[in-house]
Amino acid sequence: MTRDPSAPTTPGASTPATIAQVATAAGVSRATVSRVMNGRATVAPVIAERVRQAVRDLDYTPSTVARSLSLGRTNTVALVVPDLANPMFQQVLRGVTQAAAVDGYRVLVADSAENVDEERLLAIEARMRCDALVLCAPRMPIAQLTELLPRVSPTVVINRDLGALAAPALSIDYASGIKGLMSHLLSLGHTRFLFLGGPGQSASNQERLEGLREVAASHPGITIDTVTCGAAIEDGYAAAEAVLSNGATAVLAFNDLVAVGLLGRLAELEVPVPGRVSVTGFDDIQFARFATPSLTTMSVPQMELGRQAWAQLRELLEGGQPEHAVFFRPRLEVRSSTGPVPDAVGPVLGA
Repeated sequence: MTRDPSAPTTPGASTPATIAQVATAAGVSRATVSRVMNGRATVAPVIAERVRQAVRDLDYTPSTVARSLSLGRTNTVALVVPDLANPMFQQVLRGVTQAAAVDGYRVLVADSAENVDEERLLAIEARMRCDALVLCAPRMPIAQLTELLPRVSPTVVINRDLGALAAPALSIDYASGIKGLMSHLLSLGHTRFLFLGGPGQSASNQERLEGLREVAASHPGITIDTVTCGAAIEDGYAAAEAVLSNGATAVLAFNDLVAVGLLGRLAELEVPVPGRVSVTGFDDIQFARFATPSLTTMSVPQMELGRQAWAQLRELLEGGQPEHAVFFRPRLEVRSSTGPVPDAVGPVLGA
């Protein structure tokens, strides 16, 4: 038997209902069904209810692609991060995702893997597929970021002070945070410090360095050395020998991942912490308090950053104009990885 392709079909478990079948059942056009499904108020209430009843009867689910084309939006936003393996950015993602879900939006994520050149291209491509964009800790130079932002608007930027640039930004006061760590270590008697610096293109790394310069200027009797390290746990692990050969009694790691990597290697070398050297991190990622020893760090409201980013992005999507800059001040968390300065410490490479 040959089926007439123009004949209507009865939807079943394996054959989803179509908008044409809903229109036929309701006795209206497909355009009317579309207007009802998109919530437009141009359809008479009695007709709209007839369409909704046909939708219920046929168990019709509208195509998300067709709906996006009709409304001119996808109800998705993108989050671009430099390293999704970093728990800091994972928590920001959770904050954005949970907040956006309440408003019916989903979040797509792109990881630039600390590649500055890739970051710009990812942002442009992601924005083409979504309604808006969150740039989390972008590494690109300010001139490149200035050129990019109008192309990917609406956009909210996290972890970057944009000054007068036309995009809302949420920033951490990293200079204040590093000075808080230094104040804690100075109170313990430390005078020889080593900073394990993060990626050179990281704006937050430059802010940390500026904070350290301010502390050094106000405390002429101290020494602060800097070693270029990185942002990953492996970077901290690899820096242990440089730490021990330096002779510093206190180490300030770029972030908690670097600090945890360093603690792991020092434990393998049987170097006591904080008996031989105190170690601090930054961010207060979830397992910082479970490190051995538990890690003294500066706590950053990671999920709140994500939630606030969505709040500002939603306002942009609704045609509003949110605040252009929100600053968070980190909070000192003193734990077991810091202690009083040892009586006598010298270089102990190979200990």
